Amino acid sequence: MRWFSISTVVLGLLIPACYSHLAIASDEPKWVEVHSAHFSVITDAGDKKGREVALRMEQMRAVFGLLLQKDKLKMPVPVIVVALKSDKQYGVIAPGKQNMGAGFYVPGSDRIYIVLNLFETDPWRTVAHPLAHYFLNYNYPPAQGWFDEGLAEYFGSIQISAKQVEMGGDPELAPEWHEDIFDQMRRDPKAPQSLTQLLSSPVWLSMVDLFTMKHDGSGTREGTHNTLYYAQSWMVIHYLVNKNRMPETGTYFDLVMNQKVPVEKAMVEAFDLSPAQFEEAVKAYFKSLSGVGVALDQSKKPVADPISNPQPVHFNVPFDADDVGVAVNLLPDTEARAVIGDIMARVPEHHDQAIHDLQQLVADPKDNEAAHRGLAWDQVQQKQFDTAADELEKAADLNPRDPWIWYYRSVLKYRQAQAARREMQGLANMMQDLRAVTDWYPDLADAYNMLGMARIEGGGINSALEAQRQAIALAPRNVEYQFNLGQIYVSGKKWDQAREIFNRLKTSSDPRAAAAARQQLDDLATLQKYGIRPQRSGEVQAPAGAASTPAAGQRATAEAADDEEAEAAPKPAPVKPGTTGPVQFMKGKIVSSDCSKPPEATVTVLSGMKTYKMHASDYKSLLVIGEDQFSCEWKNRFVAVNYRPVGKDGGELVSVEVQ
Repeated sequence: MRWFSISTVVLGLLIPACYSHLAIASDEPKWVEVHSAHFSVITDAGDKKGREVALRMEQMRAVFGLLLQKDKLKMPVPVIVVALKSDKQYGVIAPGKQNMGAGFYVPGSDRIYIVLNLFETDPWRTVAHPLAHYFLNYNYPPAQGWFDEGLAEYFGSIQISAKQVEMGGDPELAPEWHEDIFDQMRRDPKAPQSLTQLLSSPVWLSMVDLFTMKHDGSGTREGTHNTLYYAQSWMVIHYLVNKNRMPETGTYFDLVMNQKVPVEKAMVEAFDLSPAQFEEAVKAYFKSLSGVGVALDQSKKPVADPISNPQPVHFNVPFDADDVGVAVNLLPDTEARAVIGDIMARVPEHHDQAIHDLQQLVADPKDNEAAHRGLAWDQVQQKQFDTAADELEKAADLNPRDPWIWYYRSVLKYRQAQAARREMQGLANMMQDLRAVTDWYPDLADAYNMLGMARIEGGGINSALEAQRQAIALAPRNVEYQFNLGQIYVSGKKWDQAREIFNRLKTSSDPRAAAAARQQLDDLATLQKYGIRPQRSGEVQAPAGAASTPAAGQRATAEAADDEEAEAAPKPAPVKPGTTGPVQFMKGKIVSSDCSKPPEATVTVLSGMKTYKMHASDYKSLLVIGEDQFSCEWKNRFVAVNYRPVGKDGGELVSVEVQ
């Protein structure tokens, strides 16, 4: 990644407006921006602290590369770290649930923000879990949820000192006792169970159940991690990493994900262990980690000092400060405040105020290019395409050579074509912009995706394939890019290749991607024979080429996806209650819960146009993801459930993931 050559432009993008109450007095220390090879750090804590944050982020990146056994990790979306010395200022910026924490992570398709509270000790550890998801999404093929969450939890334990990296402790372990405002020690009766406590229970999920549970591993919708699912996933990864079995894990995923070998058989072929033997090996390994038990015992003691969390894995830091080159620049206070404003605009609870401040900033006689871009980006997300185009035009008048304006103009045209189901407008200029963007930032995956779709509308099949394959190489888990590759094959009349992609996507865990892929498969026969797609009731006829439907699976029309999802609702085969059987997956909405016969519960779930009666033999011990535990009061809550079919319209619940 050529970060040094683009650093000043990247910071230019990040300057929408900010709140007036965050203004910095002229006599306060100036902000600095520190650029390392892969991160941009903005801080008000001085040059030395900025360098330390950049070093720790680079070290964390290198350590994750060691876990994946990769020499180089791709970063197709820029990561910008804002490190604040003031606990109060951090609290104003952070989402409500995290305003007392040490850091938070803001995802985005154009950039990733990480905000750190330097008032806390080692705040970068707070974002290790979502950062792990970021690296996985761009550097590891699609995998099962247990792998992603387990590796993210394992990485979340990381501690880095001047000379050593320590890992392997319980990342969810917290002291049960805290000092109150009167300096008295008080125990928190609602403290969630740590992963060590959960694993100390005699009841574990079977390995087949763990490996087959559906779970969103993207890291974009994180609930509580204090569940048996996370605990067991963490320990499985712990075992695989420290027993040097990660290469065998890659073999397992090739068997399951590519060759469609059943989980039980794939485990035997890859690990040379049956599921039962694998479970016993992991349990024995857990019992051998005496340090995690010591840390758990210490967490229960009413001591004022922070608990010591012994880490079973130790190794030297991959490099130190002398090995990391950085560029340090002073940053004007107005620009620093604008970066903070852009972050807050992406936090839903701060959005409206941030947009108001952006509008005030562009109304200032001095004008502000970045504020126009910030407004334009938000308007594109809201599908306010005409106003977004006006803002980008004003930004270009101020700085026509800003590559981010070229990128945003392309995104605008691409999204506008998706929404209207029409060909992209201004195609020649769009391709020129995108070629310039890829020259400027060679790892920007989204630019290659849009370039591929633009080229196919221009008639360049081979060049479109080249760009789209590059997008997929940079973002191997992005189903939109894969879907668009199928569209390019359709436009080039490569029917077999298109069917192969859509057949693979029709079983995607993303319901909209699966629905759109099934629709494409239904259309292919007519398209191949007559050269046009079949027209559905109420639908405007789109051109036959790939770019006629540039929307990816998750951006396909909601109506079509909902219809397809309803038609594809699970139709469980009757089995005897309580017997073992295949675990099925379903998304729906909890209508009601009957807990009149505790600890049993009967949960009514609406999926599509059909209701299912799901039974839990003990709802208090039911595995719940996204909340601490199941509540009989839940109504109209969207959920994803794993269950074993019982009867025609029912099942025995295995897990509930609250959306």
